[in-house]
Amino acid sequence: MTHDTLVLGAGMVGVGVAYHLARRGRRVALLDRREPGRETSYGNAGIIQREAVAPHAFPRELGELWRVLGNRGVDVRYTPRGIAQAGRALWQYWQHSAPEAYARIVPEYASLIALSIDAHAEMIEAAGAEALIRRDGWLEVYRTPAALEARQAEAQALAERFGLTFDALDATALRAREPHLDAQALGAVHWRDPWTAADPGALVAAYARAFEAAGGECLRGDIRDIARHGEGWRVTTAEGAFEARDVVLALGPWADHWLGTLGYRLPLFVKRGYHMHYAPREQAPLHHWLLDAETGYLLSPMQAGIRLTTGAELAPRDAPPGHAQLEAAERVARGLFPLGERLESRPWKGARPCTPDMKPIIGPAPRHAGLWFALGHAHQGFTLGPATGQLLAAMMAGEVPAIDMAPFRAERFL
Repeated sequence: MTHDTLVLGAGMVGVGVAYHLARRGRRVALLDRREPGRETSYGNAGIIQREAVAPHAFPRELGELWRVLGNRGVDVRYTPRGIAQAGRALWQYWQHSAPEAYARIVPEYASLIALSIDAHAEMIEAAGAEALIRRDGWLEVYRTPAALEARQAEAQALAERFGLTFDALDATALRAREPHLDAQALGAVHWRDPWTAADPGALVAAYARAFEAAGGECLRGDIRDIARHGEGWRVTTAEGAFEARDVVLALGPWADHWLGTLGYRLPLFVKRGYHMHYAPREQAPLHHWLLDAETGYLLSPMQAGIRLTTGAELAPRDAPPGHAQLEAAERVARGLFPLGERLESRPWKGARPCTPDMKPIIGPAPRHAGLWFALGHAHQGFTLGPATGQLLAAMMAGEVPAIDMAPFRAERFL
């Protein structure tokens, strides 16, 4: 064997795992069919969400459920095939979102999110990627007084409980930060702790170069088989076979197929998403990453233009794209901020790997020595990749991780 460990999947999570294993002296290969950071990690909103201590729960109020079922919202869309394919997992998602269950999940999830900024900071320094990073937080913008007041009260409670910082902005304060927003924006929560990346894919690529500088190797290959081989594992690709003692499955929305071939029936499902870049109209600058919170899309001032990122689409991972959600978001966004022309010929489409209890799966495979999981991060793979790498590397070394990992192990679903 030429490698101690094969990490499968070169998104933010896989790169984070590979980097931390290489820093510990392991001979690590990072394997993907594409260059690092070119799939799901490329297309996200680019926020390292330190404030995201409370994961997004399944709606339980009848009015909200009825609105989602209408399938005309900007934040959530679905296809019948998507609902059928993810039906069991969605039912479990609804159950885990019940008040008592959700109250147990939040502090577990928050313990992981709390590691995000420090974990990224280490990798940013190692990668020399400071030019991609901003440290002035991001805005949740509200259109109605009731929603603004409720969210600012909730933000205060979260800040006190989890050590977060934010500014409660009225219309005047919001206009001082973003003078080109329409008057329908009545105020905002300005989260101060998160960092943002002006090119998420480029940040992952920079981290991959830091991994190589630490002694790691990036390999290209389309996986055809994953199987036990002697005392370790063999991963066969269209380009050749690779062997190692340990294999880390960090394949994001593609993990479910390989989990199935290895005998694991974990309740994973995908939420698809889209983005498009725009020029600003009349050179109007957007200064902050901005969520239109009551509508459900996000605007990000990226190097490639202003990126509009949609909410969630429940559809099979590889089904043809449906652009109605993006088009609906674009119409609303043009009324809030002066977006100009589209800068690309077609929207980007990706898929987020989700679990019904909203927590990723991190740790050893229950029935296979040398097989490890780092998957199911949903909307927060970009935020949690480096922290996942730190924690999994400690587990693989037989050390006690920085937080209790029991809530994130695969056994909770078996």
